[in-house]
Amino acid sequence: MLGRGMRVLIAEDHQRLAAAVADGLRREGMAVDVTFDGADALAHAAINRYDVVVLDRDLPGLHGDEVCRALIAGGSESRVLMLTAASTIKDRVEGLGLGADDYLPKPFDFAELVARIRALARRSNAALPPILTHDDLRLDPARRVAVRGERTLVLTPKEFAVLEYLLGAGGRVIAAEELLARVWDEEANPFSTTVKTTISRLRAKLGDPPVIETLRESGYRI
Repeated sequence: MLGRGMRVLIAEDHQRLAAAVADGLRREGMAVDVTFDGADALAHAAINRYDVVVLDRDLPGLHGDEVCRALIAGGSESRVLMLTAASTIKDRVEGLGLGADDYLPKPFDFAELVARIRALARRSNAALPPILTHDDLRLDPARRVAVRGERTLVLTPKEFAVLEYLLGAGGRVIAAEELLARVWDEEANPFSTTVKTTISRLRAKLGDPPVIETLRESGYRI
């Protein structure tokens, strides 16, 4: 899949931790859904396409091990990053043996979590250059910096994510529905003008000459 919009599912029963991680990942420009038990995690994964599932191993109801097994058995394309309070080598080996793609013991450093999620997402998606460019526009996803000409753009996380996704699409037309699914989360109203409003603000910040093209009844492209 072209584009770098990243959607993540957090399956973690400690609600304060889940909320804190979700808020942090959203500030990094990711679309994040949260669930607190294993059965609901599988239900979410059946409906939405996630790049990465951050999966607490000790979920109530349906254990994280069973969630991981079910995702693998169902042919899920999502990468699984397993979290657990147990940190022995045996625990890590067991987690990876279930089919998880990575394993992170609690407590963890948030910056490391972000780095691991991004690394897993790169393995799921088509490789893109580290710096995305179009004419005089340059976007550095790792440093979260966008520059046009000599001017650094001051963008909200959602504006940055939309610009990143459009630049990463390589000229492909992106429907508003695709942007909503890849840049926002399940709380977004599909009947709202959220995408249109964000594109409008982004255009104003990018300035002239225009960069984002609107194709009527089709979507947007750079």
